[in-house]
Order: sequence, then structure tokens, then C-alpha cells
Amino acid sequence: MGSFHIEGGHQLSGVIEPQGAKNEALQVLTAVLLTDQEVTIENIPEILDTLRLIDILKKIGVTVTKKEENTYCFKTEKIHKDYIFSKRFNQDCGRLRGSILLIGPLLGRLGRAILPQIGGDKIGRRRIDTHINGFLKLGATLKHDATLDSLFVEGKQLQGASMILEEASITGTANIVMTACMTKGKTSIYNAACEPYLQQLCRMLNAMGAQISGIGSNLLIIEGQNQLKGTTHKILPDFIEIGSWIGLAAMTKSELTIKNVGWEHLGVVPHVFRKLGLTINKIRDDIQIPAHQHGYTIHNYLDDSILTISDAPWPGFTPDLLSVVLVVATQANGSLLIHQKMFESRLFFVDKLIDMGAKIILCDPHRATVIGHNFKTQLKATTMSSPDIRAGISLLIAALSARGKSIIHNIEQIDRGYQNIDQRLSAIGARIQRVD
Repeated sequence: MGSFHIEGGHQLSGVIEPQGAKNEALQVLTAVLLTDQEVTIENIPEILDTLRLIDILKKIGVTVTKKEENTYCFKTEKIHKDYIFSKRFNQDCGRLRGSILLIGPLLGRLGRAILPQIGGDKIGRRRIDTHINGFLKLGATLKHDATLDSLFVEGKQLQGASMILEEASITGTANIVMTACMTKGKTSIYNAACEPYLQQLCRMLNAMGAQISGIGSNLLIIEGQNQLKGTTHKILPDFIEIGSWIGLAAMTKSELTIKNVGWEHLGVVPHVFRKLGLTINKIRDDIQIPAHQHGYTIHNYLDDSILTISDAPWPGFTPDLLSVVLVVATQANGSLLIHQKMFESRLFFVDKLIDMGAKIILCDPHRATVIGHNFKTQLKATTMSSPDIRAGISLLIAALSARGKSIIHNIEQIDRGYQNIDQRLSAIGARIQRVD
């Protein structure tokens, strides 16, 4: 396990460009299993989670060719069934939450898939009922294999169906869509997720010959096809990373330019940070953050009650940025209530910020009240461990703003979501060292 050694309290400056979106990459990478023709994907973030998924794809039988940095070609002419129905497959999937996305394309192409023991962040219960109920609606069945002690979803003669999802699950929607593309007849999915990255998956599938309508809405209609073809697809910039750099600029009072952000796909992200009092300038397709030398003031509601920021399915605010918003609020002028609705363990990292001197009241597993310092008191350097990707980046932002030397252990969690983060931050003036 590696660590980051950080000397905080220094202003940063310069230009940083976001990587490709992790959450989109995990979806479109699994979609290559739906065709035996070549699929080229550009702007893949070379982070632990995507590299682990690519490694699993190779073992499944996908021929993978790296054309250049962040661009790969995939061709799935033959699938190694002995691997995908083995204990080794289960073990490999146990290191990666995104492995859940393998079920849909494997079921669509082979008519059978194992339910892997998925890994990922320990941020609370993340059930897969939405995925399974969707497959059952299409005519699949669940069976238990005593040898592997695993559940299999099987569907040799799937048929399109109408369904209403009990939750607008992004990965659940993606899995069902990928299966439905190869399922006879018409499938309608109501209460479907409509995040930009799910839209990107649907556009890629349409380029492969699928017929998906309603993209961007919560009602998707899919006309099943016998086969799909190859295509070339480019992944969007990661708006979660963009939000992280906005928070970093604010906490370090730095002037930063974030290049090529894809403004039309950012949704409410800039608006939410502006509620915290941050100045966010749009210059063509870039974001320019001026140095907030005199701090920033949280905007209360019109009746002067305390502002609440909570997560919600798209077009609401993503839960992946609530931890960054929380950290930014620790140095704001004013108070803020964070309401994390979707995961019951995601706010438990605040004890580390409290150790650094932040004024935070953890009301319950879902809510935290932050009383801002208004930069009158700087956060204190400390030694801590990253519990998950998003808490990890938030602790890193806090450490870069704190005076003194901080150490963050378990940085593999950060590497799962951010490519070469120490090198990229060093390029804009951060004093950060990776120690193995």
C-alpha cells in the first residue's frame, strides 16, 4: 500500500484537464462484449478500476490493443466460458464494483451469466435487485450452482417487455439496456436513469446498430437486434473530477483553469458550487476559477434559513461530489447542511476532517452540518487513511489546504478513480510525493 506525503498551505496555479469519465468508461467497456467486431474507445482513463476491468475482459477472451495513451481497440470473437463460469472469475470481479456491468452483455450474448461477488467502495448497502428484476422481466431465471456456490441468471429465449424500475439505478439501467439490445421484441424501461454517461452508452450502442429511443429521458424504448457491429466512441470528460478541481481551487485560494470540461454535460454542478459563494467563469469550453483571496460566502435561502445540499438522480446533484462540497464548506463564511440520501456510510470520513480542526456535526449517517471557518483558522495537517475514492479526493483537498505535512495512506482508493493524480497536481504547484 502506498501513501501520499503532502506539504499543504501553498497556492496552486495553472491549467489542468479532466480525464475521461470513470463511470462512463466502466459502462462502455463492458458493451464491447455485445459484438464480435472491433470497437475503438478513446479517452479511457487509465485508472485502477478501468485497468482491472480491461484485464477481466482479456481473460474473458477479448483481444485488446492499445493504440495510444487512453485509446484502446477491443474485439470479442470468442468468449472463454470456462473462465466466466469459474471461481477465478468471481475472485477477479470481487476487486471491482463495476464488474456488475458484465452481467447484462454476457446474458444478452450468451443467454447465461454468473452473478459475481462484486467489490468496490465500502459506502453502504448497494443492492442489485433492480438489475435482477429487470432480467426476470425479460424472461430470465435465477439458478443456484452448488459447485461454485453462486447464482446464475439464465435466459435462452428472452423476450422484450415493459418494466418500471423501482429505482433509477445507473448501472441497473445500463445492464438492462445492454441485454435488451440483444433481446427479441420491444423493451420499454420507465424510471430509467438518464445521466450523461448512460446517454453516452445508449449513443454508442445505437452506433453499433441498436435501436434505442428516448435517450436523455426516463423512458427508454429498445428494439432488440440479432447482432451488433463495431464502432468508435469517445468518452466524455469526468464531471466528478471537474468538481474536485473546483473544490481544490477554492480551498487553496488558487487561480486555476480547467480545460475542455464539456459544459453541456455538467448539469447543476457549477450551480451548486456557486451556491457556496464560488466564482466560476465560463470561457468557451473551459472553467476559470479566480483565487478567492477574501474567501467565499454560502448563499442562504430567501428566508435566510441554512442552505441544504443533497444528492439526487440526474438531473439532480451527484452523490459523488457531496464529500467535496462538504470539504469546501469547512472554509466558507456561513453554515451548510449536507444530506447524503443514497448511501449510509459515505459521511463517516468526516471524523478525519474534525481531527484537522473542521467544525462539523455528524447528525446521523445521512446528514452533517458544517460551520465554516471563513479561513480565520486553517485546517491542521494530520495522518489519515482514504476509505473510498470520493472521500479520498476530499481528504487530499483538505491536506493541500492545511498548513504542515499530512500523510494519506491507502491511496489505492484514490488511484481507482484519478489517473496520475500526484503528477498532475505537481504540475500546477502542489507539493505531493508518492511513497510506496
